[in-house]
Amino acid sequence: MFTGIVEELGSVKSIISQSGSIRLIIECNVILNDMKVGDSIAVNGICLTVTRFGDNWFAAHVMPETMRRTSLSVLRPSDRVNLERSLKLSDRLGGHMVSGHIDGTGIITDKTREDNAVWLTVEADQSILKFIVMKGSVALDGTSLTVAYADHRCFKVSLIPLTAGVTTLGQKETGDMVNVECDVIGKYVDKLMGGKTSRTEVDGGLTMELLEENGFV
Repeated sequence: MFTGIVEELGSVKSIISQSGSIRLIIECNVILNDMKVGDSIAVNGICLTVTRFGDNWFAAHVMPETMRRTSLSVLRPSDRVNLERSLKLSDRLGGHMVSGHIDGTGIITDKTREDNAVWLTVEADQSILKFIVMKGSVALDGTSLTVAYADHRCFKVSLIPLTAGVTTLGQKETGDMVNVECDVIGKYVDKLMGGKTSRTEVDGGLTMELLEENGFV
């Protein structure tokens, strides 16, 4: 588990293709402290397992399923990546509970500034948007953020200067892809309700039909 509080910006040293999968080598410094083979590291929000490491790098294997569901397919050598070590039970939970299991990707369709804030508009599939809730939590490229707007086709987040400066999100532009992990609580609620939440609109209100569909009347 992670918190969505990025610890360091790493750099992709090399990408070794292996018939649908890849092996990543990431240059870094901070997260190497106490690192062991088998540790979990969030790379742009994706939970990867350390297979080897050296003085200023670590390596991880990426499965074909992860390649299909995340933005790693468009990653290139020298690209910057958000890095976070897994959560210790003694740590403060500064963000929210993030599993590192990406639900899918979104596309940044707008980037605007408002005083000291940077607004990002992200379009995504309905399978993701149904879990996006106003003032709820979402992780973009492993960064814990608060949803400031949501409708049936997109959602918006606002970055403070610190977040824009210490994560890759501040460098993103219109058309860029981001990894999206929805709040795990919403996904469990949807599962317990038999997936019925998928039939509701993201911006829909409370109606008699909705109550009937979910067994309240």
